[in-house]
Amino acid sequence: MKSFLARWLVTTIAVAIAVQLTDMTTDGWFPLVFAALLLGVINAVIRPIMLLLSLPFILVTLGFFILIVNAFMLWVVGKIVSGFHIDDFTTAFFGALIISIVNWALSAFVKDSDGQYRVVTHHSESQGGMKRVEGRVVDSDSRG
Repeated sequence: MKSFLARWLVTTIAVAIAVQLTDMTTDGWFPLVFAALLLGVINAVIRPIMLLLSLPFILVTLGFFILIVNAFMLWVVGKIVSGFHIDDFTTAFFGALIISIVNWALSAFVKDSDGQYRVVTHHSESQGGMKRVEGRVVDSDSRG
């Protein structure tokens, strides 16, 4: 449950930053927090289905279409949550891009499901030309 709350907090911070940097608007903290919660639920339930259905477009565009799917999910949240306004799809696109970047950056400070922090330190080549990601486990006591 703590992991869920931490990820929700990270998403809320990411959405708040996106609201500040784009033309998205919110009528207060409650719509912002609810929009972050709904975005997380939609990303967990509907986004995998959308990614599977749009797989040919994702392959043809070399992954760029994933950004379109993310923008669509954010745009849907803007239509559902009253008090959270997204005027057009371009705003949703840049907002989703900002949310993705901030989420990725802040996720380094959230514990994994096993209760440990994992910070990606570097990529290395392994057998067969595949890249292997190595991380370092950070104890919660050593984080200060």
